[in-house]
Parts: sequence; structure tokens; C-alpha cells
Amino acid sequence: MTTEPTQLRTFYPEIEPYNSGWFTTNDGIHKIYYEESGNPSGKPVIFLHGGPGGGTDPKCRRFFDASVYRIVLMDQRGSGKSQPYASLEENTTWKLVEDIEQLRSLLHIDKWMVFGGSWGSTLSLAYAITHPSRVTELVLRGIFLIRKHELQFFYQAGSSYIFPDAFEDYVSVIPMEERDDLIGAFYKRLTSEDSEERLRAARAWSIWEGRTSKLIEDPNFVKRFAGDEFSLAFARIECHYFVHNAWFPTDNYLIENVDKIRHIPTVIVQGRYDVVCPTLGAWELKRAWPEAQLTIVPDTGHSAYEPKNLHHLIEATDKFRPPGV
Repeated sequence: MTTEPTQLRTFYPEIEPYNSGWFTTNDGIHKIYYEESGNPSGKPVIFLHGGPGGGTDPKCRRFFDASVYRIVLMDQRGSGKSQPYASLEENTTWKLVEDIEQLRSLLHIDKWMVFGGSWGSTLSLAYAITHPSRVTELVLRGIFLIRKHELQFFYQAGSSYIFPDAFEDYVSVIPMEERDDLIGAFYKRLTSEDSEERLRAARAWSIWEGRTSKLIEDPNFVKRFAGDEFSLAFARIECHYFVHNAWFPTDNYLIENVDKIRHIPTVIVQGRYDVVCPTLGAWELKRAWPEAQLTIVPDTGHSAYEPKNLHHLIEATDKFRPPGV
């Protein structure tokens, strides 16, 4: 599906925001952090982070050529610098779609490119399906359609066959008699009144994803997932979305509605050995959306920060730079 690059692209240079702040959501419950960097007169792009609950970090700005892109980052409800932290109140897919539109209007942006990986790909697709006239292009990575069999593969049985050592640590916080429904068992603990129980469950859940996100386990990457503050929001919000099937009306909602966005130029980057969001999702999305460009990277896992995934993501954002650049 892809030609091996002779020289790998990597991040654009570090940059700082020229504008940042918070806005209060239309329902009055959350304060959402956002920032802008790059060229204030450039082509608008919004970066939608993973999780849900993962938040953004400064590296997220660096997938884009700052000389030509107006780069918008936002921390979704309960994530990163947004407040209240790790909150589940009115925290749904469709509320996030509303927030993205509210931010677009706040920044006086007519249309923008949308970039998202993992849960960010889910949210990007949901936003584009809801507001197709506001999306110029899509760059997606690690396709996650939040179908029941995808959740079962990663959180119950599937990835466990490849990472049994990490899986053993993941399930260690759940009593044997509750292990036939691990997502439900974790949700019970992640929403417990006992703060220590919440944190134990959050760290186990979060570290499981950190250890399995790259083809070769990266201790420094796992360390971020293991942090108390990060893991609490990441695990609580992820699990909250999963027990509610992301509030999609059907299990295959995103593919069922893909005809609404097939006209949008789209690049999909998918690691062949992604065990968090297996390649089948990207493949089935491509089958329903032949116009999209799918690159299956032969020797990577899930993370956008793996060198070859990063290379193809940078290539994609360069492809969509304004004409003449």
C-alpha cells in the first residue's frame, strides 16, 4: 500500500502560540482551552487530539508548516488545560462537535482542514459528517470507528494475545469474577467515590494503552501515560465514551454516513501493526470511501510519533498546503 521513503520527514521546528485562551461552552458547563500558532493569515487547520481525554501538547503544533498554516489546537472537555478537569458532565461526542463549531465561529474561520488520529479520527469524521461544508480536507491516522468489536479487541480479548504481559498488569486491578466485562468493571472504578480506587484503575487502563501504542515499547512514552494527572482524565473520559458507544445511534454510524463527506480530499495513515485501532477499521473505511488515500505503513504501530507514521503525516499536511507553496 505504500512505497518505503528514502529519507524520513520529521517534525517542523518548535513554535509558540501567538494567541491562546479559554471559551465557555454554550451549555455553560466547561471552559475549553485553545491556542493558535503559525501564520495568522495562513490556511486554517484544527488538530483534534486522541483519547478522548488525551489533551494536546506542544508537539501537536509541529505536524504543520508554520509559515503557511494557521494552526489551532484545543483541549476537549475535561482534557489538558480545559476545566473542570476529568469531568464527565455533558461530555459527549456531539457536545465536542458543538465546541469545535463554537471555536471556529469565535476565531472567525469560514472553513478549515481537520487533522486527527485515533479518537481524533473518530471526532474528525463525526464533525465532518455533521458540518461537511466547513471542512476543506481531512488528515486521519489510526482509524477508530468505536464499534463494539474494536473495543472488545483492545480492551477485552485480542491485543491481549500479542501483549499478554502488559495485559496481565492491566487486568490486575479487576477481580477475576468481573473480568468478563472489563470496560464495565473499569467504569465502575473510574467513577467510584474512592479517589484511590479511581487512580489505581486509571493508571492501569492508561498504561495498557501506553505500552501497546508503539511497535516497540517506549518507556518514556509509557511514563507520560502513567502520570496521575494524565491517566485520570484519559481513562475516565475514554471509558465514559466507550460504555455509551460514543453516543452514536448505530454501531457502524461513521461508515454508514461516509457518503456525506466523500467529496472532501482525505489522507488516511494507518500503522499495519496497530493493536489499539487495528487496520481493519481503516480498510473498511477505505472500501466505503474509494476517493480517500489510504497509506498502510508496513512496520509501525498506533502512535503518531513513530518515525514512519510521522513521516507520512507530515507528507499529508504538506500535500494540502496552499497552491504555489
